Amino acid sequence: MKVKLLLTEGETSRTACAQALLCSGVDEKRGAALSSATLAKRIGWCTDLVSGMASQLLADHWNGHDVNQLASGEDALGRKLPSNAWMALRRLGWSGAAAEDVRVNDRIVRMAQEQAGRVLRSAHWRAEVTAGVLATWPVDPRKRTTNEWDAVREAVPGGQHLPSSVIKSRTRQVSAYVRAASRMPADVFEMEDPPRVARMLLLAACDGQQASIARSEADPKRALLRLQLPTCPNPQSYRDWTWVACSIALPPTVPACAVLHLPTVRTTGGTVRADMTYSHAVPKARRTGHTVALGVDWGLNTLLSAGAVRLHSDGEIAVLGAGAEFRAAGVLAKQHRLRRQSEHLHAKVDHYQRLNKGSALPPTLAGKQDVLRDEIRHVSERRSNLNQALARAAARWVVDQAIAANATVIYLEDLRSMEARGMGRTVNTRLSQAVRGQIATHVRHLAAEVGVAVVTVPPRNTSKHCPQCLAPLRHCKAPDRPATPGWKWAICPNRHSCGWQGDRDQGAWRRIAARGLTHQTKTVADRACGAMVIRSVDDKLELKAVVNPTSKTSWDRSKTGPTRHRPTRPAPRRRRAPSSTRPLGPVEKCPEGRAPTGRMALPRAARRYQGATATSTPTIRHRPRGAALGAGFHLHAHASPPWWETIKDLSSNVRSLGWSETLVS
Repeated sequence: MKVKLLLTEGETSRTACAQALLCSGVDEKRGAALSSATLAKRIGWCTDLVSGMASQLLADHWNGHDVNQLASGEDALGRKLPSNAWMALRRLGWSGAAAEDVRVNDRIVRMAQEQAGRVLRSAHWRAEVTAGVLATWPVDPRKRTTNEWDAVREAVPGGQHLPSSVIKSRTRQVSAYVRAASRMPADVFEMEDPPRVARMLLLAACDGQQASIARSEADPKRALLRLQLPTCPNPQSYRDWTWVACSIALPPTVPACAVLHLPTVRTTGGTVRADMTYSHAVPKARRTGHTVALGVDWGLNTLLSAGAVRLHSDGEIAVLGAGAEFRAAGVLAKQHRLRRQSEHLHAKVDHYQRLNKGSALPPTLAGKQDVLRDEIRHVSERRSNLNQALARAAARWVVDQAIAANATVIYLEDLRSMEARGMGRTVNTRLSQAVRGQIATHVRHLAAEVGVAVVTVPPRNTSKHCPQCLAPLRHCKAPDRPATPGWKWAICPNRHSCGWQGDRDQGAWRRIAARGLTHQTKTVADRACGAMVIRSVDDKLELKAVVNPTSKTSWDRSKTGPTRHRPTRPAPRRRRAPSSTRPLGPVEKCPEGRAPTGRMALPRAARRYQGATATSTPTIRHRPRGAALGAGFHLHAHASPPWWETIKDLSSNVRSLGWSETLVS
């Protein structure tokens, strides 16, 4: 039975997923408790049956004709196909069945058809891209001309907004096939074998006769999942299927008012995990009408640089504070070390495979090869977990910055087409393996909970032009080395009219936020994924995307009197008479027996150069403290405090995020 989610004005439904663990179950027919290992074994038998039928369906229909027929949305009689994949496959007559000596119910067949139908529908896009590349094959596959790029984008559906990296990867795939087969392929199905089917149970394709889920009335933080599982690997009759009840502890991210859906169950490393899908009401994010925006710029060592700007009623854009940074140099360095270790292990395994071509490997070398493969899998899991942790932490930081600034939109650079080249082997590899896509996905996921829109903008000239006058910037190594060529520090050539200078990334997020606010009327939703995006830059609107210059300081530091006399003999470190044991004044009073060592601040100072005081990077190699202590993730990532630690300080003079006085009012 489906429960309808009640929505009010200004709300929308959001479907999310959280991972839960199935620790045990109860066989309702026998009344016996099932341990975690027994439950994983029985679910593994069921997933083997489903994956076997799904693999057979993919092998039978892995061709261009069947994939195009399924993607067309109509059957042979011209009737519209259902949206559910298993229903569409049954309408087309593509039925799956288990082995003759195995008895399964119709819901098990549904799960196999749903899984195979989803894979076949996703293959249609790859087939269209490959067909467009083959139809407009260039003279030199390594370097297309401008006319050849226009031709291939016209041949590919939606190619005008498709990242160039996708087209290049398909071109390299075709080139590899030509070198191996000495001929051009007919389509993508000739180059690729049917994909491997994942071992999982898509319970969403079933109904109450196979699985059901409901919240516990006694404890709303728990749910009861009931599903039919086989009692043996090859069930001969329906008597070999019994109902199993599993109590699930819901993750804290699942709201109490959320509507639960049937999860996807899978086995991983001897444990059973359930991807709990739920729907709940969230504030609706709007495309236009934004006045406060958060601009985010990508970087290498400084992974993210972000800051907020405000659009006033007269069209002027002002910066709210100095911005903030998310630095993850230690995490990225560890990721780089793991990547080099993985490459070294792969080189050893490839060497053993070359030795294995002529004759069989000795038992000692075969054992070493197996150990190396296990180590490769272990290193790959470490890299994947590190990337996931970094992406989640960075996304949480970005959304916290938007909440602290009361921003209603987050503008990100669209760097899907960025190609790392010309910067050296190490830097190119680090740029290519950045987790920008994962961070953007997690940012959209977290921002949807608070009703903040996430929009991608074109990255053209965001770091090249001045945010205050749009003049081409002059880049140098550091502010104290203006004559040394570099890329980190940017200086505006208009010293008299503008005079802006600062970190390259700090100027980039100003440009990104200003461009997004001025182009917000051109925001559209991508049909493929539903993400909000600004496709192109309008020259007339770009002229308005300038940030008004702000005063460098609001405190007059000019000198009005003589410098105070500085005694030749320094003050003693201890008082002559000890203070009382109980504090008689405010908490900031010096402890007993200590004298204040700091000098009194002058009310006014001399008028001198008060520009940038940053210096270049020292030549001594820095080693993160976490690496020296053998610590983990959090000692390698540095960011400004989260929003819940800064909101209470907005009324005081201490603000870690640097938001301006206008935010407090």
